[in-house]
Amino acid sequence: MTHLTRRQMLIGTASAALAAATPLVTSTPARAAVPQAGKQAPGYYRYKLGSFEVTVVTDGKSRVPVTDGFVTNARKADVQAALAASFMDTEIFYGPYNPIVVNTGSHLAVIDTGNGEAAYQSTKGLNGQFLTNLAAAGIDANAIDTVIISHYHGDHINGLLKKDNTQAFPNATVHVPAPEHRYWMSDDELKRAPSPRIEMLFKNARRVIGGEVAKRLRTYEWDEEIIPGISAYATPGQSPGHTSHLISSGNSKVFVHGDVTHAPFLFVRNPGWHPFYDHDPVQSEVTRRKVLDMLADKKMMVQGYHFPFPGLAHIEKTATGYREIPVPWDPLM
Repeated sequence: MTHLTRRQMLIGTASAALAAATPLVTSTPARAAVPQAGKQAPGYYRYKLGSFEVTVVTDGKSRVPVTDGFVTNARKADVQAALAASFMDTEIFYGPYNPIVVNTGSHLAVIDTGNGEAAYQSTKGLNGQFLTNLAAAGIDANAIDTVIISHYHGDHINGLLKKDNTQAFPNATVHVPAPEHRYWMSDDELKRAPSPRIEMLFKNARRVIGGEVAKRLRTYEWDEEIIPGISAYATPGQSPGHTSHLISSGNSKVFVHGDVTHAPFLFVRNPGWHPFYDHDPVQSEVTRRKVLDMLADKKMMVQGYHFPFPGLAHIEKTATGYREIPVPWDPLM
């Protein structure tokens, strides 16, 4: 038989009273009261290059079906296998656009301009984001004094114009490669256009590189220093006068290589593949291998216009070609 002491009885009574006065604790989870954002954050990323400041400003991306002719000298199945190996969609190719702004301290320069403001509406925001993201990055388009163009394809020059066809950078001198300009402005070359796609590129180049833009145009030659710290480097093939740019500040360098290599997970790792949009695929491959060799040998950073954002990487040689090593995102500059 159990006997309770007076002390045990008092403790039990107090515990019961406390339990009665305490609300029950339930396991019901709290409900989220904040709606989902439903949109991406502004896309820009900055890094220091010596005394220069480089801002990568995304223009969005493209969406292209992976067809039998997407790579002209490789089977669709092989291209899809390469995409799958990189955990990419195997039916639709997504290609980013990475224009950059270089603040040298004496110049504020844009290298390539994206698809243009009008593309934002036509693609439902998929691309044409450059000016919006530029403003989000705190850069006034009116403060740009230099625009440098690598070649005359629409995703590099259309951003020279706003959607009302006025100048996007009204106070900038527009620097274009002399051999590229000669080709696309030649009536004889237009007559020899090898395909409807090339003919369309001729018409678009003349539309954009005309009017008020033409009044602010200056051509530059390969190996020329365009502004202090930014020099032109001959990389023909993707287009006849395609040009890359070497940015140098002190001992720091980055090679801005335009369309020498598009998606690295396809064309860095398979440098012999010929994407359908190369003007001269054989010359383009020669250029690509030369540039990738140089980048690997010198351990130089590359800024890729069509690399995954923000597009900054190193290149190393492999047994079958090359491999891109993305530069890690750094929260500090």
